[in-house]
Amino acid sequence: MLVYELAALGAATCWAATGLLAVRPAAHLGALAFNRFRQVLVTAGLAIYVLATGEWRTLGTEAVVPLLFSGVVGIFAGDTLLFAALNRLGPRKTGVIFALNAPMAALLGYALLGEVLAAQAVVGILLIVGGVITAILYGRRRTDVHAWETVKGSLWVGVALGLGAALGQAVGAILARPVMAGGMDPFLASMVRVGIAALLLTALTALPFASVKPRKAALTPQVALLTALTGLLGLGVGMTLLLFALSGGKVGIVSTLSATTPVIILPMLWAHTGERPTAGAWIGAVSVVAGMALLFLR
Repeated sequence: MLVYELAALGAATCWAATGLLAVRPAAHLGALAFNRFRQVLVTAGLAIYVLATGEWRTLGTEAVVPLLFSGVVGIFAGDTLLFAALNRLGPRKTGVIFALNAPMAALLGYALLGEVLAAQAVVGILLIVGGVITAILYGRRRTDVHAWETVKGSLWVGVALGLGAALGQAVGAILARPVMAGGMDPFLASMVRVGIAALLLTALTALPFASVKPRKAALTPQVALLTALTGLLGLGVGMTLLLFALSGGKVGIVSTLSATTPVIILPMLWAHTGERPTAGAWIGAVSVVAGMALLFLR
């Protein structure tokens, strides 16, 4: 049904808005502390919801185990590897590699869940993935030389980290798909996935290693508010929409549509900065729209 594809697209839109809102608080708190704070806040908010509605009673062992593993692999490991890749490669190169989670998810869905995609859907997925990669690769002007374009350390280590993040995202979706298809409440499933990620991230930052220690920065009211908003949009609404999409949509299609964030953010950046996207970014956007049309009209 079209509603599942629209939910996946809604998740990508939430993540695009989150990317803009997160710039200041993430730089102020540091990536790990920022991510941990928002995960804890969202877990608490979702816990209040499932307790108030009584949805927690529907959570059985057969559902909680795959959801826990999905949170560990998809959110905790996936996000940690993604941040590590960002530190080495910068957001543009990392975005190109991470976009590969969509075809990974499609292949895993076929191999493990027996999800066969029609030829039109396959072409749509390829157009979308190609458009996302094109928008990222050619979305920067040659005169724009930024520190984020500098590779820190080994290029291949950074590539491996990015591929690990993409694979984590894909495997996390595969693990959650059967549970969601069984009728699990998306808010309850989000609480379990985000909750285990928050717990493990808190344990990680407690280790006696300087590389994982939170930055000592004051949590101002404005930073706290922005962090809470990114959690609400990205993890609360966005992740829940993704899980709802997985309850009825095929993993490959859902993962592809939810990976369109780099293209959706283009008009947001244009409105925010006043700088028009490059021709390469527009070409990538057109390819993404064409691919979505094939998926929606198949």
